[in-house]
Amino acid sequence: MENYNLLLQRSRLFDNISEDEMQKLYKCIDASRRLIEKDTFVFRAGDDARWVYLILSGSLHIVDEDFWGNRTIIETMESYTLFGEAYIMASVQTYLVSVIAGENSTILQIDPAKLLKTCPSECSCHIRLVENVAHILSEKIVRLTEKVGHIAQRSLREKILSYLSKCARKAQSNSFYIPYSRQQLADYLCVDRSALSHELSKLQKSEMIKYNKNYFELLL
Repeated sequence: MENYNLLLQRSRLFDNISEDEMQKLYKCIDASRRLIEKDTFVFRAGDDARWVYLILSGSLHIVDEDFWGNRTIIETMESYTLFGEAYIMASVQTYLVSVIAGENSTILQIDPAKLLKTCPSECSCHIRLVENVAHILSEKIVRLTEKVGHIAQRSLREKILSYLSKCARKAQSNSFYIPYSRQQLADYLCVDRSALSHELSKLQKSEMIKYNKNYFELLL
């Protein structure tokens, strides 16, 4: 466990929790590590909602698939992200979406009963842990609201520019990398890949943007 203390402390889940308290909490919440290979599912829509997860390394995609297999990326989660907690807190019995590894990843699998309920001694560090879960859930609501803002734009161009503008603000720079391939970006924005590529090409020709794979630069 010692090798993962620094990784865990980078997570929003363990804000304001010391390394000594981390050792205690790790045993208290009954966590275990899982290695997830790229393109492998952590869980699928319809599986029983039994666990809460924390990404230690790598990245995972939250995806929604319709009856015909069309896939939409709802969100991409990077290292130190907590997920699955909303289902437990809302008492939803099964997962409504799937989570798949975008690359080889390591996750922490946590018993929600031990994560969200303080131990008999009601130690202050466990109380802070529960408070952190509530903050994380609130931040996720904000991010999903942001995505709705992108896909609610009327035209494909407006969807793209809305997303790229957000990335620039986040990077505090007009040049940045996005975490998606072309297909993944199309899935995230709920658009056709070929139409997306065509519109990106038009934006570059009009000198509004420059890009190379997942590197983008916004031009004035």
